[in-house]
Amino acid sequence: MRVAAGMVGAAALMLAVAVARAAPGDLSEKQSEAQRQQSALRERIQSLQKTIEERESARKEAADALRESETAISQINRRLAELAAQSRQAEADLAALERQMTAQQAVLAQRREELARQLRSQYASGLSPWTALLSGDDPQALGRNLAYLGYVSQARAQAVQVLRRDLEELARLQGRADARRQEIADVVKETGEQKNALVAQQKERASVLARLEGQIEAQRQEAVKLGRDDARMSRLIEDLQAAIEKQAEEARKAEEARRKAEEARRKAEEEAARKAEQARRQAIEEARRKAEEARKRAEEARKAAEASRRAQEAREATQARGQVEAAARRDAEAAAAAARQAAEAEAAARRAAEASLPVARGNIEGLTPVEPAGAPGPDASSPVTSARSSGSPGSARPSATASAAPSRPLPEGRGLRPGLAMPVKGATIQGRFGVSRPDGGVWRGIVLRVPEGTPVHAVAPGTVVYANWLRGFGNLIIVDHGQQYMTVYGYNQALMKQVGDRVGAGDTIATAGATGGQVESGLYFEIRHGGAPVDPAQWLAQ
Repeated sequence: MRVAAGMVGAAALMLAVAVARAAPGDLSEKQSEAQRQQSALRERIQSLQKTIEERESARKEAADALRESETAISQINRRLAELAAQSRQAEADLAALERQMTAQQAVLAQRREELARQLRSQYASGLSPWTALLSGDDPQALGRNLAYLGYVSQARAQAVQVLRRDLEELARLQGRADARRQEIADVVKETGEQKNALVAQQKERASVLARLEGQIEAQRQEAVKLGRDDARMSRLIEDLQAAIEKQAEEARKAEEARRKAEEARRKAEEEAARKAEQARRQAIEEARRKAEEARKRAEEARKAAEASRRAQEAREATQARGQVEAAARRDAEAAAAAARQAAEAEAAARRAAEASLPVARGNIEGLTPVEPAGAPGPDASSPVTSARSSGSPGSARPSATASAAPSRPLPEGRGLRPGLAMPVKGATIQGRFGVSRPDGGVWRGIVLRVPEGTPVHAVAPGTVVYANWLRGFGNLIIVDHGQQYMTVYGYNQALMKQVGDRVGAGDTIATAGATGGQVESGLYFEIRHGGAPVDPAQWLAQ
């Protein structure tokens, strides 16, 4: 478990170093790699949390069962104490009964002895009612003897009756004592068996509870470690987002410079064209002026020739005609020279305009994207400071494991709007964004449970900036929607789009699966704005 956490931390550090050396075109790819690793961490944390919750429930059940056992044992111990007190009381009662029985037996023996003595005395004296009647004694003495015998018989009968009652009471006491002894013995035996069973059950449940406590504590420690890795990965993603924004700003500045250069070139062309047109017009005007002067000279020459002709019509006709023709030729040559001068002026103006174009064109062709530059931070081992540092232009190397990212700036999107369609249909939502976890973290996305192979749709138009496998997230695809909005789709069975592809809302970009070490099939979905996760429930149409 510690080895896995260390590997994750090392991977984050390596990714940060790679980002520091990456070209602007690779930043989206590096950010996607970081988000993939972060999603893997969060999935592991989610799995651990689920296991902890299950074991917390099992621990609660075991604790409840242990509490019931301890309560039952306490009640049985109290019952045993009560039975012990009752047993002692019963023993005391039995001892009293035995003492009563002993005394009763002594009284019974005494009464038996008295009755036997009376019978022996009566037998020895020969005194009986019949003998008294047949003795012939004085009637008064006979009456006294008979009365005495009656008293004796009555006393003897009472003694026998009392003796019988004493025997019955003795038998009753003996039966009560035996029943009480048996009752106490049965209750003590049954209660002892119940106590032994509950004590054994208590030991077993206490063992289960201790084992669950150990497992839960170990998994909580792992969840805390993974939470720290998740925090480091969040900082790395924020740095990547800042680098992407910086790249976009530099692209905007480059576009602004290109636009200004284009404007300068256009103005230079317009100025050159204006000057060429002005030179052409000046040349034409100069040629027209010279032609007009030539025409005037020709007209003057014609008039002079006409006058000469009239003066010397007969004498110099042939000579005058030759002069006129010579003047006409000179005028034609002057007009041709003026036309050539105008053409040369127009050509010079065109050359001047063309000579001004390379300057503007050089300004445009000389523009190059500005590489992001920065100085390494004070702690080069931190994923955050490593991600913020970058090398000189030309020192970037593409990652060997990530998909190739487009080297040109991505087209600007329009962001996201509430009411987005669900990325998969018929899904069961597992976990809620922002809900606290027992280990102290919160949910930053949602897991949509759907069958394997279910189509995954883009929730809005955008550009694919990452499409590759990432630990913990499996086949992962990230779409940039512009305005610093991104959507993340993980656990996919297959990816249908590549980095740089433009997608529309509802386009199938992947199929749901259970990659990245998942047990159940589904889709991990997350929305980020400015590098920070936001609640998908506020954007998705329920």
